[in-house]
Amino acid sequence: MTETRPERRVTRRFALRLPLIVSFPVASDKGKEAESRDVSARGICFYLDAGIPNGSDLEFTLTLPQEITGTESIRVRCKGKVVRQDAAPETAKTAVAAVIHEYEFLTDK
Repeated sequence: MTETRPERRVTRRFALRLPLIVSFPVASDKGKEAESRDVSARGICFYLDAGIPNGSDLEFTLTLPQEITGTESIRVRCKGKVVRQDAAPETAKTAVAAVIHEYEFLTDK
């Protein structure tokens, strides 16, 4: 018998492979390159070379493509906190899940 956990997600998750730059307390000044696995209005899961301790604050920037926005590509900077991480054997990286606390749409100036 397979046991399943109840679904706790409130918002829709989009499976998006997007490049992003992640900054966190132990990252270099420029941040680390990563790739998203999926994104929702409240959270993100992304692949990184090494994990980030659970509970760590982080900031990341990504560009939502025209296919998602329906208009033009939009850069978004988000702040959040790491809630979980798992080995991702398919990529030899770590899958890091974070909750998003705030976000800001960036304009090119």
